[in-house]
Amino acid sequence: MATWRLLATTTVLATALSACGGDSDNDPTPVDPPVITPESISLQLLGRYKSGQFDASAAEITAYHAGTKRAFVVNAQKGAVDVLDLSDPANPVHADTLTTESIGEGTVVNSVAVHGDLVALAVEAPTKTDQGHLALYDASTLQLISTTSVGAQPDMVTFTPNGQYVLLANEGEPSDDYSVDPEGSISVVDITDPASPQENTADFTGFDDRKDELLAAGVRIYGPGASVAMDLEPEYIAVSTDSGKAWVTLQENNALAIVDIAGAKVTNIVALGAKDHGEDGNGLDVSDDDGAINITTWPGVKGLYLPDAIAAYPSGDATYLVTANEGDARAWGEDNAAYFGTEDAVPCDGDVTQGFVEEWRVKHLVHANGFDRRCGDDLPAHLRALAAGALLNPETFSYCGATAGDPGTCRDDEKLGRLNITWTEGYRTDEAGNPVMFNEQGLEDANGDRLMYDNLYAFGGRSFSIWDEQGALVWDSGDAIEQFLAGDECMLGSNRDIPCKDFFNSNHDEGSALESRSDNKGPEPEGLTIGQIGDKHFLFLGLERMGGILVYDITDPAAPIFQDYLNTREDWTTEDPSTVEAGDLGPEGLVFIPADQSPNEEALLIVGNEVSGTTAIYRVESKLAD
Repeated sequence: MATWRLLATTTVLATALSACGGDSDNDPTPVDPPVITPESISLQLLGRYKSGQFDASAAEITAYHAGTKRAFVVNAQKGAVDVLDLSDPANPVHADTLTTESIGEGTVVNSVAVHGDLVALAVEAPTKTDQGHLALYDASTLQLISTTSVGAQPDMVTFTPNGQYVLLANEGEPSDDYSVDPEGSISVVDITDPASPQENTADFTGFDDRKDELLAAGVRIYGPGASVAMDLEPEYIAVSTDSGKAWVTLQENNALAIVDIAGAKVTNIVALGAKDHGEDGNGLDVSDDDGAINITTWPGVKGLYLPDAIAAYPSGDATYLVTANEGDARAWGEDNAAYFGTEDAVPCDGDVTQGFVEEWRVKHLVHANGFDRRCGDDLPAHLRALAAGALLNPETFSYCGATAGDPGTCRDDEKLGRLNITWTEGYRTDEAGNPVMFNEQGLEDANGDRLMYDNLYAFGGRSFSIWDEQGALVWDSGDAIEQFLAGDECMLGSNRDIPCKDFFNSNHDEGSALESRSDNKGPEPEGLTIGQIGDKHFLFLGLERMGGILVYDITDPAAPIFQDYLNTREDWTTEDPSTVEAGDLGPEGLVFIPADQSPNEEALLIVGNEVSGTTAIYRVESKLAD
C-alpha cells in the first residue's frame, strides 16, 4: 500500500496525460483529471480553533463556504455563528460572528447550512414553543438577505442539492411542564428569490386520525395529552440527490417521516422498530458499576434506535439512508420537585401536570416493594399514576433469577439494575393497549396494581444503521462500536498511543470515567456526514460521549468496511477536563470538504465539538493500491 494525498495523485496523473498529448496544441480538447478512488482512507488532525468555552456548546453544527474559505460554526453559548477563516486550515482564525439580534432579541441559532453563496440559519425564538425563523445571509458579505417565519424550534436546516429549497426540521418540543406542546413540522422554503422566500409547511395534522394505526406499527406516540402532530418531533433531514424527496428522523418517536419536497407534504411515517440485544452480535455493556467491560447479550432487552443525524447517498440505482442511533429520552420537569412528589408519601403524590419523565433504572422499576419507596426522589408521576409497582416476565428473565413475584438478581448493579430504560413500553397490554394488571405474587389480577414487563427497552442502538428509501433496515453495526472500543487495536489521542479500553464508554466531561456511560446509551453515536472520494462513499460518524470519529466505507450498503477511528482528546485522567488543554470532546456537527473545494486542495473534515468548544480540522488521507 502507498499513502498519497488524493489531489496530488490526481495532478500527477493529469500532468502525465498532458505530457502524452492529451492537452497539447494538436489536441485542444481539455482532458479532465481521472477519477481516483482510494483503496481506503484515514484521518489526521490538521488544525484546531479554540473558542475558550468548556461544556457550553460553543461549537456545534458546522458548514463550509468554498468561495471565501470560511467555516460557519454554531456557537450555542453565544446564540450565534462563529465565522472561521480556513485559508490556512492548519491554523483556523476567528473572522466574524453572525448574530440574530436584528431578527429578535433573545433569539438563538440552532443550525447552519451553506449552498452556493448563501448561508441559512435555523433561528429559535426566545420562548422555544413560539414560531422560529429561517435567516438567509450572503456568504461573502455576511449581510442578512431575508428572514421568514417557520415552525416552533427549528433544530436543523439544510438545502436541497439543486439549491431551490431550504428545509427545516421544526422539532416543536414541549415546555418543561408539558403545558404547551407545539406541533412538529418540516418547513419547505422556496428560495428561488432569496430576498423573498416562500414558506410551505409539511405538517402531520393529516395523521391525527391515524394514531391507532401508527401505534400498532410501532411509532412511539406517548406525550401526555398530545395529538399525533404535537407528539412527533422532527430532528434531522436527509435529501435525495434529485432534490425530490426528504427523509426526516423523528427521534423520540423512533420513526422516519418521508416528505415530498415540491408538494411540501409528508407522504409516510415509518416505524424503525428495535434491535434485539439478546441476539449474538447485538450485545452491550449495561452497567457503569461493575468495574469491568462486559459486552454480552441480554435476552428481553431491546434497543430503540431513536436516531439523531441522517444522511442519504446513492448506490447503484437506489438511495440509501444512514442514521446515527443516539437514543433520546423525554425528560421534562426534571428539576420540578412537584412532579416527583413528597418524600415518603404513600401513595406518592407526584403531580402529572408538572412535567413528563420516561427514563428510569431497571433496579428502581422492578423492586419487589413497588414504586413509592422512590417518592420525592425520582419516581415519575405518570408511572405512579399507571401502577404501584412492576414485575419481570419470569420466562424471559429466568436467566437472572426472575420468578413470578420477584426480580431475583436481575436488578443487581452488575446485571441489569443500572441500565436506563423507558417505562412507557414493554409491559403487557390488552388488545386496546391498556396494561394487563398483576398482583404482588405475579398472578394476573384485574384488581392488581403491578405491571408485567415482558421486555425492557433501552435508549439508542449504540450503532449506525443503513436503511433503504422506504425505511427498511438493510444493515446495522450491531455491537461493533463497543467491541472495537474495548479491543486492543483501538487507540486514543492524536498520536494514537492511549488504549481505548482503559477509558471504555467514558463520558465527555469527566476524567478517569471508565464505563460511566455503559448504563446509558454507551458511546452514543450522534452526528455524521458522508463524503464521496472517487467512486466510493465514506461515512464519518461522531461518538458524542466517548468522542472521536469512526470512518467506514459504505459504498456497498449491505457490507460496510471499517476504515479508521481518530479521537483527538488528549487528557483522559484529569477529573475536571475544563482545567487543562484536553483536546476535542463531544463531537456534534460534521462536514466533509472534497479536495476540489478545499482551501488547501486536500479532502478535509470539519468537526464541531460541543463540550471542548473546539472546531477540529482533519486531513482525509487516501491510500491507493500499489
